[in-house]
Amino acid sequence: MVPFINDDFLLQCDISKDLYNSFAKDLPIIDYHCHINPEDIAKDVVFTNISDIWFSGDHYKWRLLRAYGIDEKYITGDASPKEKFLCWAKVISKAFGNPLYHWNCLELSRYFGILEPLTPDNAEEIWEKTSRMMKENPENFSARALIKRSNVEVICTTDDPSDSLIWHKKIAEDKSFKTKVLPSFRPDRLIDIERDTYKDYLSNLSLICGFEINSLDTLLAALDQRIDYFNSVGCRISDHGMEYILYEETNKDEVAIIFEKGLTNNSSLTPEDLSKFKSFMLIHCAKRYFELNWTMQYHFGCIRNTNKMRFNTLGADCGCDSISGSYNFITPLSKILSQLSEENALPRTILYSLNPNDNTSIDTLIGCFQGDNRQMRIQHGSAWWFNDNMDGMINQLKSLANQSYLPGFVGMLTDSRSFLSYTRHEYFRRILCNLIGEQVQKGFFPYDRKILKEIIEAVCYKNAKGLFE
Repeated sequence: MVPFINDDFLLQCDISKDLYNSFAKDLPIIDYHCHINPEDIAKDVVFTNISDIWFSGDHYKWRLLRAYGIDEKYITGDASPKEKFLCWAKVISKAFGNPLYHWNCLELSRYFGILEPLTPDNAEEIWEKTSRMMKENPENFSARALIKRSNVEVICTTDDPSDSLIWHKKIAEDKSFKTKVLPSFRPDRLIDIERDTYKDYLSNLSLICGFEINSLDTLLAALDQRIDYFNSVGCRISDHGMEYILYEETNKDEVAIIFEKGLTNNSSLTPEDLSKFKSFMLIHCAKRYFELNWTMQYHFGCIRNTNKMRFNTLGADCGCDSISGSYNFITPLSKILSQLSEENALPRTILYSLNPNDNTSIDTLIGCFQGDNRQMRIQHGSAWWFNDNMDGMINQLKSLANQSYLPGFVGMLTDSRSFLSYTRHEYFRRILCNLIGEQVQKGFFPYDRKILKEIIEAVCYKNAKGLFE
């Protein structure tokens, strides 16, 4: 029987196999958006069993386990690592069509040399084998070792403006570790004035900045101070997460009044107030990013913490987020990009919608703001979160190719908290090479290996390296 994970995995024709093995397979990884904890890298945490790597903070797996009906004890509860693993084996063995099945197989193969899928029948054997490998060779299963084994050149974590970035500094001081671990600026908590915790957040940020944040001017001063600090530690990319893109024409005086109103009683803010405040802050951020030559990311279309009972029990990021549904995001987003372009302050930008129905809309919008002697300054980001499956990736790639310029695409990211998730880059690269190879085989594009090499290397590595400089 041919091992499930073999050299030809996902590669359906000889041309696809040639493209992947010749041009994509050995490229370094630039993981420009993830949720890895930099403290784990700084301390070079050693993992002692596979469950510690697989299940800690992985809400993808938690959702699948709940769908099967597994008790929460074996998901986020106090069950032993082995008990959780055995439950996972029972669930994943029948998870037809879910990308976790393929990711699970790739991770077992690449890090443990296990080529067959995990099933209840072999779960005990695989648990013993992986545990033995991790015990006998701990140097192969530390955070840094897994990064090195995955050929990762750059990691961009996701960091709040209040973060000290002490762990990024410690990593940078260690010249023996060659992978760059850089912060990304995620100012959601500073912008989301409607949150119940907003005033407490500003109080903490005031202590960090050394002055009280009690007006719009002091808020902007704090924001600018933290952007400059992040820049000094190597940050070159921001990330804004939001349910909806909002835009209202406004001015600083009007927003100052809205901010003071929000500090007094944020529940009194109207939808128009929120729209004006958030669009003003978003544009202010974008202008600063442009000055510093950063790239700006917009992640939108997600409604978070829909299950309040579970949120109250487990907190955020516990697997209870959803696609927010369709709405007209193009009008406000186009106005933001247009204003920034008109003021010559439009930074390099990556747009991600969680709704797969938005692909073509995004691809037509980005075409309106390209040019100025820079390739693909505005990007449609890779298939995100609920879309980073085979169909989601293929649909995003096809839409981008149909409406824009695929060779300029910035490529894949992990968006993950796991040190084994770098196999998602391999997954993407195999899907990309198979898509191109099948098109070539059908006669839709010439089998020009020089040009195909340039396309694949650009999408899988070089565009990200160039975009983020």
